[in-house]
Amino acid sequence: MEPVVEACEKTEDAGRLPVIEVKNLYKIYRVGETKVYALNGVDFTMYKGEFCAIVGTSGSGKSTLLNMLAGLEKPTRGEIVIAGQHIEKLTENQLVSFRRKRVGFIFQSYNLLGTMNAVENVALPLSFQGIPKKKRLAKAGKYLALVGLEKLARHMPNQMSGGQQQRVGIARALAVHPQIIFADEPTGNLDSHTTMDVLRLMQTIVREHNQTLVMVTHDNHLATYADRIFHIIDGKIVKIEDNRRRAGRDAEECADPAENPVSRRKDAAGGSPVESTDGEEVR
Repeated sequence: MEPVVEACEKTEDAGRLPVIEVKNLYKIYRVGETKVYALNGVDFTMYKGEFCAIVGTSGSGKSTLLNMLAGLEKPTRGEIVIAGQHIEKLTENQLVSFRRKRVGFIFQSYNLLGTMNAVENVALPLSFQGIPKKKRLAKAGKYLALVGLEKLARHMPNQMSGGQQQRVGIARALAVHPQIIFADEPTGNLDSHTTMDVLRLMQTIVREHNQTLVMVTHDNHLATYADRIFHIIDGKIVKIEDNRRRAGRDAEECADPAENPVSRRKDAAGGSPVESTDGEEVR
């Protein structure tokens, strides 16, 4: 079944640069004598500078799909083309290199190292790129300033609120200057007020830096902050909802420095557990 797509979408996407292309994607497990389709023939395209939300209930396949896009799991069959590269054909070492160069992650549980302060946590992925310590700390400091935490650079994670820790996580994802940022339930551990701040911050960063952000969530309301919403049920994309006009209005509301989350320097945070299927994968 073809997903329902808003009428204006194809027209608006004409001429835009595709960053993620998914073609006939399947992930099939065998549980006893039964085949379980975690992904069941998924097709879509995501573009440069776009904030996309993948929405579905627990067990719908949304986290499995995110893992596929990030190269953390191999598909049973199908194609995943990111920036022109077929990642389903890459070896594990090639995938590690791919993620380091092109991908940033924002997690629900923040995943900060408790033995490192904020600026050291942000600088950590830069160390894997061979950047000297002085340069990577300086770069990390700039990204902390971007998310409004320059004054907390020396704070340890246990000295920060959940929202502040998630902002550190966002700064860490941005520090490697990725083409794509993957966010798995990034506001799952936050209160409603901080959740709104984090989502507006993510909106602003995507637009200003022209990066592609893919967020997984179970919450339809949170998904309204995205440019397009991909609804997934039982491993199928059943509807793609174009939300760009509303997202544009939200951005305009944040244009006042008093309201802009980057300028306002308010608290922020976010991420989600990966769905798993017990069973042997079908090849």
